[in-house]
Amino acid sequence: MKQNAFERRHQAEWQAFARQLDALEHGKAGPDSRQFPAAYRRLCRQLALAEQRGYGSRLVEQLQQLALRGHRQFYRHRSHLGARCIGFLLGGFPRLVREEWRLVLAASLLFYASLFGMGLLVYLFPELVYSLLTPEQVAQMEAMYDPDASRLGRFGERSSAADWMMFGYYVMHNFGIAFQTFASGLLFGLGSLFFLLVNGLSIGAVAGHLSGIGYTDTFWPFVIGHGAFELTAITFSGAAGLKLGWALFAPGRLTRGEALRQAAACSVRLVAGVLLLLLVAAFVEAYWSSMTSIRAPLKYAAGVLFWGLLAAYFLLAGRTRHAPD
Repeated sequence: MKQNAFERRHQAEWQAFARQLDALEHGKAGPDSRQFPAAYRRLCRQLALAEQRGYGSRLVEQLQQLALRGHRQFYRHRSHLGARCIGFLLGGFPRLVREEWRLVLAASLLFYASLFGMGLLVYLFPELVYSLLTPEQVAQMEAMYDPDASRLGRFGERSSAADWMMFGYYVMHNFGIAFQTFASGLLFGLGSLFFLLVNGLSIGAVAGHLSGIGYTDTFWPFVIGHGAFELTAITFSGAAGLKLGWALFAPGRLTRGEALRQAAACSVRLVAGVLLLLLVAAFVEAYWSSMTSIRAPLKYAAGVLFWGLLAAYFLLAGRTRHAPD
């Protein structure tokens, strides 16, 4: 391709890139700033072509100057990635949860109502547990939390290697549940509703059964610590899925595709926070909940503290005028 044709084809793109650089250099990130990395990579390819084809020095120098300015902006903004993540954690995530409070409330009501309702029913009518769990699953749960086994020392403290292995298992298991609950919202929200209900019923059935047979001293001290983070994450992933489903069910004046795109931008940010909660839950479950040397009152106190800290975080964080996003 001749140089004149090459310039005519890409001149408008170079001018647009230069305007974008001007805005970034003056700290004014425009609505198209998200396209900056892709535009920068295209410019670098065009510079390489101009040099390879031996185009005039004026054009090559022009592209080199744009590439140099782009390089500075590209790596400056990449260096701010950690700051943006911290800003999301300190302010953006709790603020997003409050903005989506209706969906969070709907998901929480369904999940906790099914959990506590089934827990009470199984506690009062023990045979109901077999409507959700197989006899093998029930026997496995009883073996895990058998107080006699704990008193006889059959289940001692795990090694650090075993704790690390269980941490990885909890991460993968919990991530799977969260993604399932979130992604199934694409079925007009019905999938998210289903998994919120099923998870609530299953957890409630286990809690009601183990409480009913007298395993409270082993079950509740184990779950109360990481439960604050894990159960909250399940409800938030359900809310993110309901966000997708509502966009498909009631897109308003937008097309379903555009409504889904806008909803996904919010839901994905919510799920990013969910993954962080699940990492904390897995860490607490692997390294704190499993410790048999810690007495139950201390674990109950820690569990209450965790629930209180989460409540304060989502109610209060990010409310200042200049809170990070």
